Amino acid sequence: MSGNMALDAEIARLTDLFRQAGGQLVDLPVLQPAETLLDLYGEDIRARAYVTTDPLAGEMMLRPDFTVPVVQMHMQGGPTPARYAYAGKVFRIQELDSDRPPEYDQVGFELFDGADPAAADAEVFALFSGALAHMNLRAVIGDIGILLAAVRGLSTPDFRKGALLRHVWRPRRFRALVDRYSGRAAKPAGRAELLAAYTAGKDVLAEAGPLIGLRSQDEIEARLKVLVADADEPPLSAAETDLLDQIVTLRESAPMALECLRDIAVDMPAIAPAVAKVEARLDAMAKLGVDVDALEFEGGYGRTSMEYYDGFVFGLSSMARPDLPPVATGGRYDALTRALGGGDAIPAVGGVVRPSLALLLAEADR
Repeated sequence: MSGNMALDAEIARLTDLFRQAGGQLVDLPVLQPAETLLDLYGEDIRARAYVTTDPLAGEMMLRPDFTVPVVQMHMQGGPTPARYAYAGKVFRIQELDSDRPPEYDQVGFELFDGADPAAADAEVFALFSGALAHMNLRAVIGDIGILLAAVRGLSTPDFRKGALLRHVWRPRRFRALVDRYSGRAAKPAGRAELLAAYTAGKDVLAEAGPLIGLRSQDEIEARLKVLVADADEPPLSAAETDLLDQIVTLRESAPMALECLRDIAVDMPAIAPAVAKVEARLDAMAKLGVDVDALEFEGGYGRTSMEYYDGFVFGLSSMARPDLPPVATGGRYDALTRALGGGDAIPAVGGVVRPSLALLLAEADR
């Protein structure tokens, strides 16, 4: 069978499985309106989207993924509960020296149902892991909601929490902020003098010379006020900093991770509801026949993928080819439905498979 025929057959197989799971097959335009959707993607995807301008429709982009357009479609009047299946190409600009293709196929499934989120999470994971069970992939799960809850529960001002929440999906920036707020990082040279001068009423912007860059004077002023407020705040406690570290570095089997999270919740009660969701999800997975003892849980999993994931996340990757992207990924994105629903949220979870990767790995195993 030729490569194209094999790929078409794999796409058809996966699509059929998702339709058998109740997914209504949807066909979305390749060109999507850019203005609204780009703001909902992660920093990495925004930087790699193909964007153009249509004289009549305005700024448009080649779809970089399916989930956001599917959510937008559903929130415009789709019934709930609802299940959708889809297949088609997505487009992303790659680095010049990268051998990754700028376009590739995705096959996916999305479930909109708030009756039992734990059961929905388990169903979607079981569907994807079952579809790829013949490949002996490494399954990793996580829950971004735990870290979000931990940040919201910190004993620190809202402006600090807001900054940390914005950078949850940028691990290096998040770590730098935690180090700064906890006093573990050295303060930038000259910052204390600058803030002292600003607080004393000096026109530090005029003394700095002409404005250079994209920030306006008002934005710079606002930033200075935040830095002044931050300088007056006590450091983030060592205890809370350590608990954050424990969450993001947690890597255990799913049952052991749950025990660790329960221990953390004793000292950080804000994460207790999120930990309860993890427990309910694992129970629901076990009822569907998933071997939860074999699942790996990573507290930081999903933080470098789509920024719209705000709860359960999962990935299925090749153990023999760790250099390749995951064959399948997915997760929960309740906040995304709220953003596209004008404030009305519908609990939702879904995932995608890259069939070309599945074929590549299958051929390597022969």
